[in-house]
Amino acid sequence: MNTRHASVPLEPTPATLTHPLKRYLLATRPAFLSITLVGCLLGCASALDAAFSWPLALATLLLALAAHAGVNVFNDYYDHLNGTDAANDERVFPFTGGSRFIQNGVLSPRQMLLYALLLFAAVIMGGLWLIGEAGTGLFWIGLAGLSIGWAYSAPPLKLNSRGLGELCVAAGFLLIVAGSDYVQRGAFAATPWLIGLPYALLVTNILYINQFPDRKADRLAGKRHWVVRLEPAVAARGYMLILALAAAALAGLVLGGLLPTAALIALAGMLPAVRGARLLVAHATEPASLVPAITATIAAAHLTPVLLAGVLAWQRL
Repeated sequence: MNTRHASVPLEPTPATLTHPLKRYLLATRPAFLSITLVGCLLGCASALDAAFSWPLALATLLLALAAHAGVNVFNDYYDHLNGTDAANDERVFPFTGGSRFIQNGVLSPRQMLLYALLLFAAVIMGGLWLIGEAGTGLFWIGLAGLSIGWAYSAPPLKLNSRGLGELCVAAGFLLIVAGSDYVQRGAFAATPWLIGLPYALLVTNILYINQFPDRKADRLAGKRHWVVRLEPAVAARGYMLILALAAAALAGLVLGGLLPTAALIALAGMLPAVRGARLLVAHATEPASLVPAITATIAAAHLTPVLLAGVLAWQRL
């Protein structure tokens, strides 16, 4: 059990998780699924100028959460196979190093794999029903999302290990916004893809900063993402670049007339990430000191889309 950081929760063990339902629920890392919730919120706000269905919005949310949960479980399974989670002695639980369910014997690798497959199967079944309600274009959004989520960790593609993890995350969460909008419209529109970009980039920075504590173990496991390839001081600038792109995208949408001027208030949601950037630059080689930077990054990725969704709802309703 990891007890190095008294300020964060203890890692899961069989003794503390005796109820099977609780084990399987927590194996999905539910505390981190809220980032999908705010993406769905933004997509739904984008579609408020269309005929809106609350039951379809709820179904979209549940399927998106199940898909995200399945991706989390798949990631744990494949990081067990490549050895990165087992070798990770600089992890900052619960943010990095996986859920620790396999490493601590809470669930077996086979149980995790079967669970991930079950979650994906449920998403596919529910998605087929939702396609019948919303339109066939949703098939391509769902297929792309599940494919990206699987290929992120799974061989032979292992996209994160090849330096494409950031692109996967940005694309995957942009699909959440676009998919939520599509379900309401029943057609593709440019708006959700554009307004979802700042949110998707901010979520990408969650992945990016979480790779700093995992850097040593990832390198040993052969994962060649950019935080491994670059020296920590240089890699920290990548965080600032992604944050700057998110801010520029939002400002550009306002300047281009695609968002109202009031949408600039969503820039305030990025302020925690500014603090996160400063902390990352100062402590890029000190995993235990990165918790405030990680939590600030997570906060920015939640606050910004919520503020933007609020502006869109106010404008359209």
